[in-house]
Amino acid sequence: MMDSLFSQFGHKIKTAQQVRDVIGALPRAKKAIMCHGVFDVVHPGHVRHLIFAKSKADVLIASITADRHITKGQYRPHVPQDLRAANLAAFEMVDYVIIDPNIDPLEYIAFVQPDYFAKGYEYISDGIPTKTANEKEIVESYGGEIIFTPGDIIYSSSLLIDIAPPQIALDKLLSVMHSYDIDFIDLRRAVDQLDGFHVHVVGDTIVDSLTHCAMIGGQTKTPTMSVLFEEKVDYVGGAGIVAKHIRAAGAEVTFSTVLGKDAHADLVTNDLRTSSINCRAIIDEARPTTNKNAIVANGYRLLKVDTLDNSSVSDNVRDKLVQQIREIDSDAVIFSDFRHGIFNSRTIPSLIEAIPAGRFRAADSQVASRWGNITEFKGFDLITPNEREARFALADQDSGVRPLAGRLFDEAKCALLILKLGPRGVITYRSNDHDSLDAFFALDSFADSVVDAVGAGDTLLAYSTLALLATKSEAIATILGAIAAACECEYDGNIPIEASDVVNKINWLDQKSSFR
Repeated sequence: MMDSLFSQFGHKIKTAQQVRDVIGALPRAKKAIMCHGVFDVVHPGHVRHLIFAKSKADVLIASITADRHITKGQYRPHVPQDLRAANLAAFEMVDYVIIDPNIDPLEYIAFVQPDYFAKGYEYISDGIPTKTANEKEIVESYGGEIIFTPGDIIYSSSLLIDIAPPQIALDKLLSVMHSYDIDFIDLRRAVDQLDGFHVHVVGDTIVDSLTHCAMIGGQTKTPTMSVLFEEKVDYVGGAGIVAKHIRAAGAEVTFSTVLGKDAHADLVTNDLRTSSINCRAIIDEARPTTNKNAIVANGYRLLKVDTLDNSSVSDNVRDKLVQQIREIDSDAVIFSDFRHGIFNSRTIPSLIEAIPAGRFRAADSQVASRWGNITEFKGFDLITPNEREARFALADQDSGVRPLAGRLFDEAKCALLILKLGPRGVITYRSNDHDSLDAFFALDSFADSVVDAVGAGDTLLAYSTLALLATKSEAIATILGAIAAACECEYDGNIPIEASDVVNKINWLDQKSSFR
C-alpha cells in the first residue's frame, strides 16, 4: 500500500535544510554524495548510477526535479513528485531524498554542499554541456568534486514510457490521499454528506439521442450506407444531466434553461419532473430544443445529426434568466455552458452579476468546437474545462499540461481548476504560487472499462461541486469528481450517477489498494 511505502520510507524524504542539518558542514567525517535527476521511471541505468555513487561516499542524497519544471513532453512527468520521491527512498542505497523546487540543482548544491556531485557518463561523452559545467563550477567553488559514473548502457525513461506506460492510477491516488491525510473512510463519509445542499444549475439543455440500427450494406451505384432502424433512445444531456447528477447524489436542484416549444421540450420537462428536479424552463418559440442524434450501428457511431440554434437568446430571455439567478435561494450556482445560446459575451456579464454574494460559483464551458472561452467566468470557485478547451482559451497548442493549467488558473483567477485530460485523468491546480510544491496534483482515470465517455465531464462538475461544498477539500473534490466521471464512462448513454455508484467504486479502489 502507498501508506506502507510512505510509513516505511517517508522519513528519508527531507527538505534541503533538514539534509544539511543531518550531514553537517564541511569538512565532515562522513562523506556525502548527491545525485540529481527527474527519475520519472526508475530503470536499470538509474540503479547502476545510484549504486556507483553510494560506493564513493557514506551518505547518498538523491534530489529530484519538481513536477512543475518538467517540460519534456506534454504529459510528463508520468509519475508525480511525491511518488517519485517515495520510489527513490525505498532503495536501500539512498539515504535521503529532496524534492527540488528550483528549475536546476545549482541552488541546492550550493546550499547542501555535498562532498561529491555525481553525474552520468552520458553528460561528458561528447564534451561537457553548459548545464553540467555550471554544476561543476558550483561544486568546485566550495571544495567539492564532481564524479561521473560509468555509462556502459544508456537507458531512456521517455522511451520506456512510450513503449509501455506504467499503470499507476491507484499509486497516484494513494499518494494524493497520503499528502492530504485522507483515507477511504473519509471518501465514503464525504459521499454521505452530499445530500445536504441546494444547487441552482443554469445552462443549455441538450437532448442526446442514440438511434440504434443494424448494418445492411452499401448501395452498388452510389457510396450510400444502408442501415435498418431498430430503436431510438433519448437522454437529457447538457446542463440537464448536470442537474440530474446532482439530484442523483442526493442534493436538491433547481434548473434554469431555455427550451423550444416542441416534443423534445416536453421530454425534458417530464424527465426532470420524474427526477424530482425543479425545472424553471423558459420557452423560446423562436428556437428548437437542442437535439444531437447519433446514428449507431454495431456499437459504432456512424453519423450525428444536430438540430439546434447557436444564436444568442433574446434580451427578454436573458432578463428572465437573470431574475431567476437573483431570486432562487441556493448554496451554489453552476453555469453549464455548451454555447447553444444562453452564454455569450453579451449575456455572461449580466448573468454573473446576478449571482447573489456569498454563493459558491462553478462553471464548465464545453465549447472547443465553437466560439467561447472558459476564462470569461473569472473569479469562480471552481472551473472544470478539458485540455482542448484550455488550449482554445489560451491559444496554446504546444505547452505541457502543467504549465498550461498554471496559465489558465492565473488567467481565470479561479479558486480551483480541475483540468480534464480524458483517458489521462485530471490535473488540479489550487494555487498561483507556482513555486509551491503542492500548487497542483494529478490523478489518472479510474475507469475500469470505457463503454461511452460522453458526459463524464458533466459528472465530474456535479460531484466536485458538491464535494467542495461538503468538505472544503480540493483533494476530496477532485477524487470524488474523477471517480464519478469513471462511473459515467462505464455506462452507455448519459446516465445519472448515483451516490451508491460512487461508493461502489471507492470500495473497489479500497479493495485493490489492500493488495499493494
